[in-house]
This record gives sequence, C-alpha cells and structure tokens, in this order.
Amino acid sequence: MTAMASSLTFAKRVYFGAAIYGILALLPNYFLEARVGRDFPPAITHPEYFYGFIGVALAWQVVFLLMAKDPFRFRALMPVSILEKLSFGLPALVLFFRGRAPVAILGFGLIDLALGTLFLMAYLRTREPQA
Repeated sequence: MTAMASSLTFAKRVYFGAAIYGILALLPNYFLEARVGRDFPPAITHPEYFYGFIGVALAWQVVFLLMAKDPFRFRALMPVSILEKLSFGLPALVLFFRGRAPVAILGFGLIDLALGTLFLMAYLRTREPQA
C-alpha cells in the first residue's frame, strides 16, 4: 500500500468513526429533553436551542460520512471540521474548570478535542505529495 493510499485509509476511518460515534451520541438526545432538565437543572427554557444544537451537530455527522467516502475530494472541509470539534471541546473545557459544567460535559468535550486532533492528522496526511 502506498503512503497516499495509507493516508486516505486513515482519513476514511477517522471520519467514518467520528460520524458513527456522533450519530450514536446525539440521536438519543431528541428524546431526552425532560431528563436533561432533571439531571442538569435548571430545566431547558429554550428548547429551540437544544434541538437546534442536536440538529446542526447531526448534520455535521452526515458531512463526516461524505468526507469518509472521499477524503481527498473533501479535504477543503477538513479545517472546518476541526473548527467544528474545537467549537464544543474548548468551551466544554473552560466551562468545566470554571465550575459551570458537569464532568459529563468535560468528557464529551475531551472526545471532541481528540477527534479534532485526529481530523488535523488526517488533514496533514492527505496533502498532495511533493513532486
């Protein structure tokens, strides 16, 4: 297997794995609004933000599936996908250390930061080889 094929295989696996994890982690939230309000009070007062977040995050999982199919073709989206992971991971870290988020949020934030790191690795590994 050539280095380029190996890099594409890595990127495909990273994005496919991230998409499957994201779908499994996010989809059940559509049915957990009341429980989230009980487990992490206060109750959700603006459900449009809650469901909007889930919907946008799930849409990104579809993007990750597309990227997994052809990482080289969708390489231009990789920096944006890294930003998507940082946009939750970094605030989760800050909020936890300021005492404003529970440890569960920290855990999910750390997973997003790890995925963002893998996305960066995929981005760097899918460069066109130098002539």
